[in-house]
Amino acid sequence: MKTVAVLGGGIAGLAASYYLCRSPQVTKVILLESSSRVGGWLSSTRRPDGAVFEHGPRGIRPAGAVGRNTLNMVDDLGLQDEIVPVSYSHVASKNRYLYVNKKLHKMPSGIRGLLQTVPPFSRPLLFNLVKEILVKKGQEDDETIHSFFCRRLGKEFADIAVDSLCRGVFAGDCRKLSVRSCFPLLYNAEQRRGSVLLGMMLGSGTAPVVPPGPLALRSVKESWAQWSLRRGVESLPESIAELLQRSGKVELHTDAPVKEIHPSASDWKIRLEDGLISADHIISALPAKALSSVLPSSCLPLTQRLMEIETVTVAVVNLEYEGSVLPVEGFGHLLPSSEDQAVLGVVYDSVAFPQHNRPTGETTRLTVMMGGAWFHRAGGSLGAVTQGDLLSRATEAVRDHLDVTAAPIWSHVEIQKDCIPQYYEGHAQRVESMRNFIKKENLPLSLIGSSYDGVSVNDVIFSGRTAAEELDSGSNCHN
Repeated sequence: MKTVAVLGGGIAGLAASYYLCRSPQVTKVILLESSSRVGGWLSSTRRPDGAVFEHGPRGIRPAGAVGRNTLNMVDDLGLQDEIVPVSYSHVASKNRYLYVNKKLHKMPSGIRGLLQTVPPFSRPLLFNLVKEILVKKGQEDDETIHSFFCRRLGKEFADIAVDSLCRGVFAGDCRKLSVRSCFPLLYNAEQRRGSVLLGMMLGSGTAPVVPPGPLALRSVKESWAQWSLRRGVESLPESIAELLQRSGKVELHTDAPVKEIHPSASDWKIRLEDGLISADHIISALPAKALSSVLPSSCLPLTQRLMEIETVTVAVVNLEYEGSVLPVEGFGHLLPSSEDQAVLGVVYDSVAFPQHNRPTGETTRLTVMMGGAWFHRAGGSLGAVTQGDLLSRATEAVRDHLDVTAAPIWSHVEIQKDCIPQYYEGHAQRVESMRNFIKKENLPLSLIGSSYDGVSVNDVIFSGRTAAEELDSGSNCHN
């Protein structure tokens, strides 16, 4: 019977603990979180007047096996009535914008959009798609996202649409990020079918099998594009933490930073500020660099690999304006790095989730995302930039891009330090070599969380499930 220590109380660590709770093999779970709260980057401000603001992820996608898996967990937690869905027919799903050449441009959608020349593109996107089927398959084991899309869909599309998308999703530079690790579906489509388009149409490989529960079935029937929760996405980690505390199987410790971990003859010794903990197995949901700093010197090859996974810092500025101030309706807009490196994009929160507006009097809620791989452009180095600098930069962006001249009636600035890992070219090989080392040394250690196998909320929850199940099936290591 095992004691499992889970390091890190973000959504990955909470998910792993949740799945370990169900395992007959595990008698005790010790969850260690260094800060004073669990939930990691899932963080919501709930104002007394009923307004909700997100400082991290906001909408969660229901699609695919990992999306179904999260909805099954939401079912189990009894949060069905808290769901706030956004359907594919909703204006926030249909309208997405790019801000290029100091103008907002609606991204083309539907067949008509593909047949026409839609600025900022110089010709119909259908040309690129038809040509894509004829492009030869890449020979490299991995390449940057920019290089992949240049090859397959042309430089203009890569420079504008793909550059913007990577800033929106990873706050990263598509000229450095790995296509294999950031967009595995597209990479596999080319590998298996020789074309992204054919791969997407015909399927390109196996996905994990996750049978849909009632909520996942509802999401298909009602055609959800994304969903949130009535009191913000932080309700998800809060509900998991409550369930863990009721389980009688989990010890949840906050303000408990791990100082060192050492393998002994029979188990791991984990040194905290105020004592030692023993565990038969460790599931680490710590960021890669944080884990590297607590591992012993005997794990040097692993430590070196962990150190190679870089992260970026994002400034998240929530703004609220009196009345309806947007010139367009949609999810929001992104900017390519050629337009303004500091500002990644603006999310029109009130459009997708009006339920999070205060119930009395019309308001508009926006979130401006800044920095990422270009944080130095958002007001100097991390140490030098103030919240005031970021707030004025954000309101200036809203004024310039959306012609909103009024001052916000409420604002909140959060600097999310090292929040998004960057999967640079060769990431998959780095992660594989870490897991090979763990296997070879027979270390009772699993690696989960956003540093390795996907940065979305769904991905990190699924990584926690995978590690718990592999433990259950008696496979001692690698997730």
